[in-house]
Amino acid sequence: MKLVVNIIVSQFSILNSQFSCSMIKIIIVDDHQVFRMALRVALSDCSDLDILGEADSGEALFALLETMPCDLVLLDINLPNMNGVEVARRLRREYPAVKILIISCENTSDIVHSLLDLGVEGFISKQAGSVSEIVQAVRSIIHGCEYYGSDISSLIYQIYVSKKKSAKVTPEFTPREKEIIELCRDGLIAKEIAQKLNICLNTVNNHKQNIFHKLNINNTMEMVQYALKHKIIRL
Repeated sequence: MKLVVNIIVSQFSILNSQFSCSMIKIIIVDDHQVFRMALRVALSDCSDLDILGEADSGEALFALLETMPCDLVLLDINLPNMNGVEVARRLRREYPAVKILIISCENTSDIVHSLLDLGVEGFISKQAGSVSEIVQAVRSIIHGCEYYGSDISSLIYQIYVSKKKSAKVTPEFTPREKEIIELCRDGLIAKEIAQKLNICLNTVNNHKQNIFHKLNINNTMEMVQYALKHKIIRL
């Protein structure tokens, strides 16, 4: 498995960037012990990441969460009894504040579509990912961004194209919604948009949800892609 090899080779060479934030508390969920151990060792080199524990199943994860709250779950799809999509769905219901980064070989359109509908924050393929990319994804997600590997981004675009082919009418956007789409295009996260527009964070999030609803999507990447394709905004 390419990612396991990358983890073992790269575990002593990860850039240990410093962030002015508290430790990011992580739980690794994967049914392969070697992968979990390799990933734990690799991520332990990063001073801002704290691996609280490991779980080999969804049931084990939720048992841990009862006494061990975390910021982010690194989640595989192929798990016994309860697969990763079911785990993500339950996390969204019972622990909505916990961020979810999928790391899996299961990257079919159906799986990605299901996870996008649940609003997971990131997805990296085990075949294409690397330790440095996992670290980058974790930090990006904790700071309010979504993160998808290049192959997953291609699948997201295919899903987006499929959705748009079935759409009959291009929705209308308010001037404020267009403004928020443009700022998302520029890479600003919700907190930064709120500060720039001098509005509260909840207002920004409400506008984004309205846009998502109009487009029948669930993430910022699809929103920006749609807006660029339909010339609602420009590069």
